[in-house]
Amino acid sequence: MGDVKQLISVAKGESPADLILANSKVVNTFNGEIETANVAIYDGLVAGVGDYQQAKEVIDLKGKYVAPGLINGHVHLESSMLDVGQYARAVVPHGTSAIVTDLHEIANVSGLEGIKYVLDYARRLPFDLFLMAPSCVPATHLETAGATLGVEDIKRILKFRECIGLGEVMNYPGVLFGDDGMLRKIASAQGRIIDGHAPGVSGKNLNAYIGTGIHSDHESVALAEAEEKLRRGMHVMIREGSTEKNLEALLPLVTDKTYPRCFFVVDDRHAEDILHDGDIDAVVRKAIRLGLEPVRAIQMATINTANYFRLEKLGAVAPGYFANLIVFDSLIDFKVKKVYYRGYLVAENGRPLFNLPKAPAKRLDRTVNVKPFTIDSLKLKAKGEQSLAIEVVPGQIITRKKTVKVIVKDGFIQPDTGHDILKAVVVERHKATGNIGLGLVTGFGLKRGAIASSTAHDSHNIVVIGASDEDIFAAIKEVERMQGGIVVAAGGKLLGSLATPIAGLLSGEPLETVVSGLDKLQDIAHELGCTLPAPFAALSFLALPVIPELRLTDLGLVDVNEFKLIK
Repeated sequence: MGDVKQLISVAKGESPADLILANSKVVNTFNGEIETANVAIYDGLVAGVGDYQQAKEVIDLKGKYVAPGLINGHVHLESSMLDVGQYARAVVPHGTSAIVTDLHEIANVSGLEGIKYVLDYARRLPFDLFLMAPSCVPATHLETAGATLGVEDIKRILKFRECIGLGEVMNYPGVLFGDDGMLRKIASAQGRIIDGHAPGVSGKNLNAYIGTGIHSDHESVALAEAEEKLRRGMHVMIREGSTEKNLEALLPLVTDKTYPRCFFVVDDRHAEDILHDGDIDAVVRKAIRLGLEPVRAIQMATINTANYFRLEKLGAVAPGYFANLIVFDSLIDFKVKKVYYRGYLVAENGRPLFNLPKAPAKRLDRTVNVKPFTIDSLKLKAKGEQSLAIEVVPGQIITRKKTVKVIVKDGFIQPDTGHDILKAVVVERHKATGNIGLGLVTGFGLKRGAIASSTAHDSHNIVVIGASDEDIFAAIKEVERMQGGIVVAAGGKLLGSLATPIAGLLSGEPLETVVSGLDKLQDIAHELGCTLPAPFAALSFLALPVIPELRLTDLGLVDVNEFKLIK
């Protein structure tokens, strides 16, 4: 009660604040107005907005803007390839004060142990991590993951202090087919926030999906799809990530009537984009550039997100709210200059001002377990002159199912670089089952060599594409040796690699080091003929059997629309 009484005294102007941000243009996310005022901060909270003068420290902002810290409402931090501390050092300077994540990437590798690792680390960092219990570990029965989280596990996670709801229900076919396990997980979270994941689901199927208590969706790629979901009661997460760029198509959804039920997310944001463009701040900037009124854009990255997730004391510069604040010069440019967390300056001019605590002792550093196999295991038997291939769609994570004419030698399909037909391989790496999925892919443009990664949503087995079995084999063996990472090989030799030994997903190196390594590998891939601007990002989604149309897992080719393996 003592702190509350002192807060009241500061708010009334009777006692000095800890800090005053004077001569500020305060972005009011409640009514969309800009007001000139001083912001008084006490004990990590905003005590008041108005004519405050007394404080232990006064900083004259000279007319700069003050807004609440940004909230990234749906992100897989693992896609940055950065360990948790390095991730915070990367995104906090961009104004990200809170993230909402289900951690299902690391959970698919290491289960509860992986989730606890991230939470333990994040608690000691100057940003808020809100957990959504990962609903789909594994994502489907069509792949082999490193862990399984059942209904009792979900109930346990829902009791974690950081946990605010149930993460994206990716297994939408399971929901529509009335799968008992999936429905029991949803039932365990009733009364909490339940996030959706329903690409292309519409009509009566959408009604059925929403009727289970699922409140949001981030998978809309077309305006009509998002409009239908909004009309049926969903909150629409407008996604602008590294490979999933939906902002421009969906922005017309945002009107005076609809905007409170829309907010921005990145879903998957890769290290190079964070370094060169930013985090959720980059989405706000782009929305403004596309014509959205600036304050509304800020609302969609702050108060709208906080309201949906019921995050008390976040999303506004107002009495009793946490003093998670950003300072910037221009509403149009929206370049974050200062970041405050609980009233402390934690970043300035793009640089973090905090040191990292020691990482948790359990580093999750022995997670790649591959059953020994020979190069002959990579041979793909022909069933005729034609075969199915996964067609990559540039700029999207959806793929298309394509029938291609193939070259056959001694009964086995050969890569055909002249027609951009490469071999795709997924090797199970959690339980040494020996499972190896084989298929074809088109759209990468690789003329020789192979590229491989242990980041392969969502089960994160080793995924490889290549022009020869020798190079594919060499790339797999290097990923195994490093205990996770990305690799480029050609001529049977290693040309470059970047290690991610923490769960086979994360590097303990700083953002700049990781990006430098990625840039070099992408340059090598492009020298080998790859035409995709971000080949490793595209590679990481080839094994994701919850996004249409055709995927490859360690169990084989998956027809996602039919939700079954292709025999």
